[in-house]
Amino acid sequence: MLEIKELHVAIDGKPILKGLTLTVHKGEVHAIMGPNGAGKSTLAKVLAGDPSYEILSGEILFEGQNILELTPEERSHLGLFMSFQYPVEIPGITNFQFLHAAKNARLKAQGKPLHSEEVFDAILDEKMVEIDVRREFKARDLNEGFSGGEKKRNEILQMAVLEPKLAILDETDSGLDIDAMRIVSRGVNCLTHAENALILITHYQRLLDYIRPGFVHVVIDGRIVQSGGPELALELEEKGYDWLVKE
Repeated sequence: MLEIKELHVAIDGKPILKGLTLTVHKGEVHAIMGPNGAGKSTLAKVLAGDPSYEILSGEILFEGQNILELTPEERSHLGLFMSFQYPVEIPGITNFQFLHAAKNARLKAQGKPLHSEEVFDAILDEKMVEIDVRREFKARDLNEGFSGGEKKRNEILQMAVLEPKLAILDETDSGLDIDAMRIVSRGVNCLTHAENALILITHYQRLLDYIRPGFVHVVIDGRIVQSGGPELALELEEKGYDWLVKE
C-alpha cells in the first residue's frame, strides 16, 4: 500500500529526514517511535503533503502512485488521512457542516453521488454510535472549546466518516488521560480492518497497550535505525533510546 524509498527532506535548508525507508501493507498497524526531534512528525506531515517541507530526494508511493507532486486534498481523495497532534479550532463551522463537506468532497473526487444533509445525518449518527461520540458534537463548532480528549475523539470521528485507506495518527495520546486514551483507542480499533492500514506516531509504549501494532520502528536522526515487533516498544520503555543512539 505505502512505500517510502530513501526519503530525504529538509525545512529552511536543514535536513530532517535522511534516507528514511518504510513499507506498509494492507491490514498492518505500524508504530513509529523515537526521541524528540528525530523526524517522526515531519514524516507524518510530508505524507500528508505539508508544503513547508522540501523533498530533496526519494519517493513516496501510495498504491503504486508517486504522490510527492499531489496536493494534500488530492492525497486525501486517494485515501490518506492524518490526525494532528494539536487539532485546530475553527469557530463558525459546526462539526456537521465540516464533516458533510469533507465527505462530499471525497465522493465527488471518486465520481460518486453526493450525500444530502438528511442522508449524511443518518450516516453520521451511525458512526458516532460506533465509536462512542456524543450526539451533541454535531452542533458544536469544530474543536472550539473542546478538551484535549474531545479533540482527539473528534478526529477519530473524522476518520470514521472519511473511511481512509491509510490513517496516520500523530501523537494521538498526547495530553490524554487514561480514560480518554482508552475511548480514543477503542474507536481506532473499531475502524482498523484487513483492507486499510494504520501508522501510529508516539513517544510512549502506553498507547500500544490499547492499539497493538504488528511492527514497531525507531526513528533517530531522520532514519529508521531499528525495527521489530511489539516487544521492541517494551524494550524502549525499559531502556530508553540511548542504547540505540550509541549503536
